[in-house]
Amino acid sequence: MAFATIEELKAAVGTVVGQSDWVTVDQQRINTFADATGDHQWIHVDPDKAAQGPFGTTIAHGYLTLSLIPMLSADVVKVKDARMGINYGLNRVRFPAPLPAGEKVRATFELLSVEDLEDGGIQVVSKVMIEREGGDKPVCVAETVSRSYQ
Repeated sequence: MAFATIEELKAAVGTVVGQSDWVTVDQQRINTFADATGDHQWIHVDPDKAAQGPFGTTIAHGYLTLSLIPMLSADVVKVKDARMGINYGLNRVRFPAPLPAGEKVRATFELLSVEDLEDGGIQVVSKVMIEREGGDKPVCVAETVSRSYQ
């Protein structure tokens, strides 16, 4: 959802403001993330060994799933008059279910708070739930903190 102003964004606090499109998390993306982070645990990158493991296939790194939030939010939560936004941090993150390679995910965004900052910006706290297509539980639930400046 695109908000014309920060005041419109503030008025949406306490509501679900949107849901992303589905995105496939394939083995190539998982392997690239493993290379970028140095986390080459077999459960992520060895399809043959992972087939014998607890999930029957490779799974995405939890931090890979978490790192998709900026991409998934890009077209969901926007303030048109903002000139810059930054990730400020996280208050809480959980990975309730694994994300098998090749599955699709999407994120739902609930706006928890919008606060004015002394430097003229705003701080936005959102609850982000990333679900796997056909899954019973979310693969990631995070409370994100971002800052935006006009």
